[in-house]
Amino acid sequence: MSSNAASPMSSFASSSAGRGCGKLTSFVPELQSMMFALGDARRPLHETAALVEDIVHTQLINLLQQAAEVSQLRGARVISTEDILFLMRKDKKKIRRLLKYMFFRDCKSKILKSIDDEEALETDKFSSSSVNKRQKLAHDFLSSIDQTGEFLALFDDDDIDEVKQERLERAEKQTRMMDCAHYTEFCESRQLSFSKKASKFREWLDCSSLEVKPNAVAMEILSYLAYETVAQLVDLALLVKQDMTAKAGDPFSHAISATFIQYHNATAEAHLHGLSVAVKSNIDSPENTPPSTPTTPASGPQSQGKSHSGTLGNGGLGHNSSSKAKQRKRKKNAAACGLEAQSDAIQPAHIREAIRRYSHKSAYHRNGMTFLAC
Repeated sequence: MSSNAASPMSSFASSSAGRGCGKLTSFVPELQSMMFALGDARRPLHETAALVEDIVHTQLINLLQQAAEVSQLRGARVISTEDILFLMRKDKKKIRRLLKYMFFRDCKSKILKSIDDEEALETDKFSSSSVNKRQKLAHDFLSSIDQTGEFLALFDDDDIDEVKQERLERAEKQTRMMDCAHYTEFCESRQLSFSKKASKFREWLDCSSLEVKPNAVAMEILSYLAYETVAQLVDLALLVKQDMTAKAGDPFSHAISATFIQYHNATAEAHLHGLSVAVKSNIDSPENTPPSTPTTPASGPQSQGKSHSGTLGNGGLGHNSSSKAKQRKRKKNAAACGLEAQSDAIQPAHIREAIRRYSHKSAYHRNGMTFLAC
């Protein structure tokens, strides 16, 4: 397995460039709906969803590559549940979350089978042999690598998932002021997932070109992990957005706003040259404050010099009016540039900043999977 950890932004950029050449399948519309259901604005930005798509795609390709290596090491012909669980073994919280997902998938298979066996066979391929096949696969593998009993204890762990609970509370607050149409759209967005578009999801990952292909259960897990990656990106981007929002009475809000505008409009390379450019380019900074309007000259010998400078022609007054016009133009341009920054929707800069802040905390950083939410 590869041990080289690439930087998050470089890996995402290379993935975006590689997919842009021959990209036929896109999940951007679906991702916009998913992001809305997870806490973003009602109309998430297209460029933000496209960035999230590149990040999720990069993470899943990295996961597939490492799972293929594990599969070949154990002499298997396909990528299966065991290979993905092996890669996730260091993060027991996320394994517990995955086990609960597999439990609900088995329950769904059982319900479908009890309603109509033929329909169940067409809808869910795994209900024919055993209604608890997913759980059994996970239990058998985890018990084989469990030396302390911690993995097996996850099957009986009924503790509240704090992350899931926080998302539910955020969704509840999000729906308080919705009308019927808005709430209907929100409910439809909450039902979206990658697993409901299995063929498109497989095509999106280009599984046909892989030497070692994932089986059907592994594809279910990959679709779940893809959605969890989107959810974690939205979670962290909302935290960044909250930090970057200027607060009334906060003496540092001015500097935060300038930093955000610079980070949003400039490239990462320009950002490394320092934040002083952002502060100086701010309209409200002391360096860009326009001169005060001249007052009516007073009578007396001391005012002769002032009146003389003011009577150098109409150029003095014209200069003041021109300065005011430029000032108004600059304010309009600043308002236009800041409109997107002040939007309620998650900005691409929020996603990038979330990656910069939190990617090093991932348990998969040493394996080159710097931001995988699995």
